[in-house]
Amino acid sequence: MQDFTLLSPADALLVHRRDPRGVHRLILNDPQQFNTLGEIMLASLEQAVQQIAADPDARVLVLSAQGKAFCAGHNLKEMRARPELAYYQDLFARCSRIMLALRQLPIAVIAAVQGVATAAGCQLVAQCDLAVAAEEARFGVNGIDVGLFCATPSVALSRNILPKQAMEMLLTGEFIDAREAQRRGLVNRVVAAGQLDQAVADLVQSILAKPAQAIALGKQLFYQQAGMGLDAAYQLAGQAMACNLMLDVAQEGVQAFVEKRSPSWPV
Repeated sequence: MQDFTLLSPADALLVHRRDPRGVHRLILNDPQQFNTLGEIMLASLEQAVQQIAADPDARVLVLSAQGKAFCAGHNLKEMRARPELAYYQDLFARCSRIMLALRQLPIAVIAAVQGVATAAGCQLVAQCDLAVAAEEARFGVNGIDVGLFCATPSVALSRNILPKQAMEMLLTGEFIDAREAQRRGLVNRVVAAGQLDQAVADLVQSILAKPAQAIALGKQLFYQQAGMGLDAAYQLAGQAMACNLMLDVAQEGVQAFVEKRSPSWPV
């Protein structure tokens, strides 16, 4: 039996304590509300990500969900109950903090998508470093259907797929299936539903076989350079590679290559 901690009174989020390999798991657990990012879910996610960020031995975070939906975005009922600009500003600021916190984690973050991911749910998938989807999964940013352009989801979506593809989804509210999401670059792999856990486990194992220091440095560089001009990006990347080569893990890796053996990463 897996050791889960219930982070909120409503059990909205299941937090799997880090296993010995440094793998954390967060499971959205409000299937009756389609795992919407309501008040409790947002608070639970923010606290959980902060705890993972404070774990020096963390290696990977897997984000998954229970039920038919991965995440159906924000809780519209809660939003309608408080038609106040200050409340809405705070709500989206909190959501943005969580998205940025996922990006700032020095570990790989993987979304395991078993069902529909729409609006902020699609944003959540796009914000993860990697994503594996079941064939049944669907993706959309359909806030426009209720008169609400998915502005914050557009930030992550437009950094995953081509601008015109993103705008078509944002302007029409139309959904794409898992295979199309893979073709567009929103997800890495698509598998049968029964193979989702194993596909994620294989990806996790591949990442765990690589040195944590190099992954942390590389993730930071990858996203930082993406917003730069070409000259500045190359300058930053060159500095990152030079610093990376000074790490014991890189010195050992290069020496192992020269000696035609498998590397023994320093602890």
